[in-house]
Amino acid sequence: MTETAVLSMAGHLLLAMPDMPDPRFHRSVLLLCVHDHGGALGIALGEPMSGVSLHHLLSSFDLAIGDVADSTVLAGGPMEPQRGFVLHSRDWSTDDSHVVAGDIALTGSLDVLNAIASGTGPRDYLVALGYAGWGAGQLERELAAPGWYISQANPRRLFDVSPQQRWATAFALEGIDPAMLASSSGHA
Repeated sequence: MTETAVLSMAGHLLLAMPDMPDPRFHRSVLLLCVHDHGGALGIALGEPMSGVSLHHLLSSFDLAIGDVADSTVLAGGPMEPQRGFVLHSRDWSTDDSHVVAGDIALTGSLDVLNAIASGTGPRDYLVALGYAGWGAGQLERELAAPGWYISQANPRRLFDVSPQQRWATAFALEGIDPAMLASSSGHA
């Protein structure tokens, strides 16, 4: 039996349609960071983590904060919410950094938080706890059903948008007014 090649969608945004069947992903914007024959991993960009800020997170690791501005920590997805990830510009990297696409990398080690706290980290970054994950073939099956829109927009354009505005902004970058989207899909 030969293994079928998977067309990687790493670097693409998944935007939840109004008829998203999984309520955990209502109005979600996910950046697919890894997508291969073994499955997929994405980081949600649109939901702040309740009660956790960057300063709070850095303090929890006993890192001196210095001149780092406080910012929102994102709820990156329902899996392993205690596990941290940083999506960042590629002007900084370590051996543990994974290139997502273009000028975006993903780092899950404490090195990136140390660098951010000391002021030597990436110029642009988003910090998230948790991730969305799919097993082999699972994402492809979900994408064959209603619920997700695959965006070609540059994810970096969302870094400077508030988390609450990323869903509407991501659709706008596609030339789509989210207010005009049908709340349920039909079959012709």
